[in-house]
Amino acid sequence: MDWYLKVLKQYTDFNGRARRKEYWMFFLFNLIFTAIASLIDIAAGTANVESGSGLFQGIYSLVVLIPGLAVGVRRLHDVGKSGWMLLLAFIPIIGAIWLLVLFATNGKEAANKWGQNPKELGQ
Repeated sequence: MDWYLKVLKQYTDFNGRARRKEYWMFFLFNLIFTAIASLIDIAAGTANVESGSGLFQGIYSLVVLIPGLAVGVRRLHDVGKSGWMLLLAFIPIIGAIWLLVLFATNGKEAANKWGQNPKELGQ
């Protein structure tokens, strides 16, 4: 949960680097909270069956949109790529697979132009 809160606190920080653990823990908690918001939508009757979303899920998605983009950019920085590589997500299937590979790749051991290795800094 600390990793999730760390990402939320750094919601406008598109500089620096993010460890794999930081990114994937944010992803996991984001998935859990999205499922909870969906259940709340179903219970409250605000779920839209056709679109697969609801009021609470939509609000939650908007709240975590910028922090999610920021941690994704920092994660790409950790593997030595530009944050603009996030635009690969717009390429159907291949873009998502390539981003998954980049997000799962171990970060560069040495410092790069986006900063020191976060593992060495104890983050």
